[in-house]
Amino acid sequence: MGFLDTILGRSKPVRPDLDQLFAVPSAALTLEAATGFRPTGRGSVCFAGVEGGTFARLQQDVRELLDADTGRGGVPVEFSQDGYGYTWLLARQPPGETAGLVNDLHAVNTLLQDGGFGPQLLCSLVGFEDERQRPLALVYLYKRGSFYPFAPAPGAREKRDNSLELQVRAALGDDLRIEKDLTRWFPVWGAPGL
Repeated sequence: MGFLDTILGRSKPVRPDLDQLFAVPSAALTLEAATGFRPTGRGSVCFAGVEGGTFARLQQDVRELLDADTGRGGVPVEFSQDGYGYTWLLARQPPGETAGLVNDLHAVNTLLQDGGFGPQLLCSLVGFEDERQRPLALVYLYKRGSFYPFAPAPGAREKRDNSLELQVRAALGDDLRIEKDLTRWFPVWGAPGL
């Protein structure tokens, strides 16, 4: 970083580190002990769609990779598009198989990155809920290389439970690289996997 960057307040972007996702299974144990939130077995990857045959083939490769176990009782992945035009891939595993879910999400991110579509990756999330079935997600920001908690308030339309998010941040500060800039804690309303 140069002198001018320092004066103007610019910083170098953090290089994405997909291996950060592998910290989620141990963070899930900490989260359950500290807050009572348990993994749901649902997770998703969000990316900006791209037109073209290469991207369509890559999507098909992702589907084939993650659907390989459907003959043995696995649940097929689902692709959907949100109101902003972003594509979501929903993966499912049994609730106790957080490591398997993280492996699936990591595989999707890696295939997209290695296929030259890394800039289209936006985030990955892993869903949790407590005994009252309040939803919570740990969201990994691909371009920032960090996580943040997202907790929609139950029964409220597009309202967040900020105190729960801050409680989760405090509980997981030693387990995950938590995004320090709270303005980057973007809401992911209606995200598959929540």
